[in-house]
Amino acid sequence: MTAIQDQLAHNHCYGCGADNEKGLQIKSHWHGDECVCHYMPRPEQCAGPEQYVYGGTIASLVDCHSIGTALSNYYKLEGRDVGAAPEIWCVTGRLTVNYLAPTPIDKEIEVRSTIEEVGERKTRVKSRVYSGGIQTAEGEVIAIRVPDSWKNVSS
Repeated sequence: MTAIQDQLAHNHCYGCGADNEKGLQIKSHWHGDECVCHYMPRPEQCAGPEQYVYGGTIASLVDCHSIGTALSNYYKLEGRDVGAAPEIWCVTGRLTVNYLAPTPIDKEIEVRSTIEEVGERKTRVKSRVYSGGIQTAEGEVIAIRVPDSWKNVSS
């Protein structure tokens, strides 16, 4: 099964962009009503104590996985394959993360997300972060669907 992120053309996002070789390169897949991501942290993603993952990395995983969950759900609702033209893109309107326990850096992280609410332009995604079967964080993202022109705005 091809990851959601690998179906998006020209995605250079640090967290989820398949075209960003220095990024996190997360991969998300649907399993029933949950979208799941597995990620193995790298040593340089440590917190102050080297045995734990930096909170910003965890927030990035929740953020990018949730955005992939939301945009792929819009494709599903429209009966189209992820990445099919016209492209669907979402951006983060709000990100909240609650850290429940330290996340070990030497274990794979699993992020499990569900769609809690969906509207024409806004989706609310809830995510839970696990390491070694223990929940270490939870988060919520408000994903905003943006127009096609969003990708082509020059600075």
